[in-house]
Amino acid sequence: MTDSEEQLQALIEAVSSSSKYRQVSPDLIRSVGQRELNSRSSWKAAVKATKNKLHQVAGAYQASKSDYGQALTLLREKADSPAEFREACRQIMHWHISTRERLAIIDDFFTETLLNVTPVHTVLDVACGLNPIAWPWMPFDDQVNYIAYDIYADTMNFVQDFMRLTGINGRAETRDVLWDPPTQPVDLAFILKTLPCLEKLEKTAATKLIDAIQARYLLISYPVTSLGGRRKGMITNYDHHFRNLATGRRWSVERFEFASELAYLVETGV
Repeated sequence: MTDSEEQLQALIEAVSSSSKYRQVSPDLIRSVGQRELNSRSSWKAAVKATKNKLHQVAGAYQASKSDYGQALTLLREKADSPAEFREACRQIMHWHISTRERLAIIDDFFTETLLNVTPVHTVLDVACGLNPIAWPWMPFDDQVNYIAYDIYADTMNFVQDFMRLTGINGRAETRDVLWDPPTQPVDLAFILKTLPCLEKLEKTAATKLIDAIQARYLLISYPVTSLGGRRKGMITNYDHHFRNLATGRRWSVERFEFASELAYLVETGV
């Protein structure tokens, strides 16, 4: 093993030993860590920079410490009552800032954006967080094949348990979608509030991911407020971002503006 490989392995172990990043995909830590080692003056600085990057793209969105065992117990207890099961799902989605922000509009978000998307046999949920827990609000039948990816192993284990409990035909896997993007053909891909985060790792990340995904429809969304609650200029900024992303593509686009989220349904022509 060369000195550079030893440094990288030591960095991965140092970052992974932190409770905050223990569940993060080692592939992502490796990719970010390698870049930081190449650009920093010392190993210690590279470790710190890697943790900062991971916080920006993922850690900052973890609203609270998640007890997935307790969550699964709650869901099992409420499984026989659709109303109580939905309320349990709401409580769990509150743990992640992205899904927490969507709770205010969840009764309308999926029904409105997906109204004209048919038929749907396969769904890809990219950098999903806790979005699959919104299954009770999604207009899909039990035969839909739902594939979910995220960088947190414990979250993906919980989502897989949720799928078993609810009878969803699908799988949840830990995956770094930026440097290992999914390419399997699907009917619909969720890319919800994901692109701005990925671009903190690489400026061309949005284009790279969109080019890789093979879906008839894309549901792309953006936040309308910052993590600090600031709203000024967000919609204008992300409208511009999406227009740049769509330039040169033969897309049919439908735009939706909700109180807490800006969304675009894209028919790609794939």
